[in-house]
Amino acid sequence: MKKIKELNLKGHLLTAISYLIPIVCGAGFLIAIGMAFGGSSQGQLVQGEFSIWDSLATMGGAGLGLLPVVIATGISFSIAGKPGIAPGFVVGLTANAIGAGFIGGILGGYLSGYLAMALIKHLKLPNWAKGLMPTLVIPFFTSIIGGLVMVYIIGTPIAALTGLLTNFLNGLGSSSLLVFGAVIGLLSGVDYGGPINKTVFAFVLTMQAEGLNGPITALQLVNTATPIGFGLAFFIAKLFKKNIYTSVEVETLKSAVPMGVVNIVEGVIPLVMNDIARSLIATAVGGAAGGAVSMILGADATVPFGGVLMIPTMSRPMAGVMALVVNILVTGITLALIKKNVTDEEAAMQVEKEEDEISLDDIQIF
Repeated sequence: MKKIKELNLKGHLLTAISYLIPIVCGAGFLIAIGMAFGGSSQGQLVQGEFSIWDSLATMGGAGLGLLPVVIATGISFSIAGKPGIAPGFVVGLTANAIGAGFIGGILGGYLSGYLAMALIKHLKLPNWAKGLMPTLVIPFFTSIIGGLVMVYIIGTPIAALTGLLTNFLNGLGSSSLLVFGAVIGLLSGVDYGGPINKTVFAFVLTMQAEGLNGPITALQLVNTATPIGFGLAFFIAKLFKKNIYTSVEVETLKSAVPMGVVNIVEGVIPLVMNDIARSLIATAVGGAAGGAVSMILGADATVPFGGVLMIPTMSRPMAGVMALVVNILVTGITLALIKKNVTDEEAAMQVEKEEDEISLDDIQIF
């Protein structure tokens, strides 16, 4: 167990996902915007036979199609540094070529990274050849060994595992889908884009690579709804004659809510840190409700990012709208009810504290 912990498997995966997310965001927005305006992702853009929306959708589709390559390269780089980039890239491409998908990319990243580390530690070369290690020796040997292992050893069991997982999820009944969606919604919401969210993201992205769009749609809808729910809580609280946010927090909401509309949940973190327990409860309840509704109604965005821009890519757009509405309402109502009323004196004290923390009098010049 100690040796497994020393490998830091989870740490390397989370590092790679942090590299992956910007690509998912960029490509996701491209394909979402393109499809929203009637474009389609094409295998090849033939001059004069495509619109600007087709080109956007195609660019986004091409980026998303390389996610196994990105995750393999990221993991390999996290393990071995720069010498791990080339083998991770090649083994990731190999995983893509044999249809091993996202799981194959993850395993290929670990394989190429640790192979590169083994060569760095144990392969001894003459002094005149040491300069070839990072540019030729490590990329070549790691790529050929890792690629062949991927093709002849990893590929078959990964395909079988993926088939079992796909059949299992396709066979879930309504009650099971409700529970499954609630779990995804709860886990994806409670740390606001942190390690738990990223771990769930990796899991559901694997499913989308196999054509199951429901789980990742549930996760992304929760991320979209949470900041909007925090904003709605402000107005609901007013109906109960409560003031749940300070003036500083209200200013934070003005940026957090628009960020949520495009699926960026991190904007609410400053609000959460001021009242962690109640914020987590509201987010968990709202996320569970939204995730359950998303899975039950069959919201199935074909892109893994984009916020409200995902809705036009769904075969059942109203399912996505309903999931968002439920999530926003439950989060907003729960938060408005359980948060304490903020008095004018407390609000003034917090403003003074903020000003003290950034006082220019603390700056010293030597």
